[in-house]
Amino acid sequence: MRIAIPMNDKNLDAEVCPSFGRAPYFLFYNSVTKESEFLDNAAAASQGGAGVRAAQVIADYGVKALIAPRCGENAEKVLSNAEVLIYQSIPGSAQENIEALLAERLHLLTEIHPGFHGKQGV
Repeated sequence: MRIAIPMNDKNLDAEVCPSFGRAPYFLFYNSVTKESEFLDNAAAASQGGAGVRAAQVIADYGVKALIAPRCGENAEKVLSNAEVLIYQSIPGSAQENIEALLAERLHLLTEIHPGFHGKQGV
């Protein structure tokens, strides 16, 4: 399964970024091969629609699980259409979140916010 996580740094030991659409990087982790890849998030500098653009990248990469602290409603629609499940991240590193997901200790993200719509959110 391909997993995505918004990150501030290109390091599995770094904490999950508090922002989905404006995260500087995305970690893509393959739970079968245990390989990880970091991608610069081109949507982070967008004036608006960063979450939707980021969600489309996640979908295009064939991700099946996104681990994030929060997600806007427009991005959630893109992810839902691509059958990407969104899990609520826990405090800690990307590696800790991956381990928690694989151990079935993460919960689906149920609180979807309305989005920032042109405002630079955290």
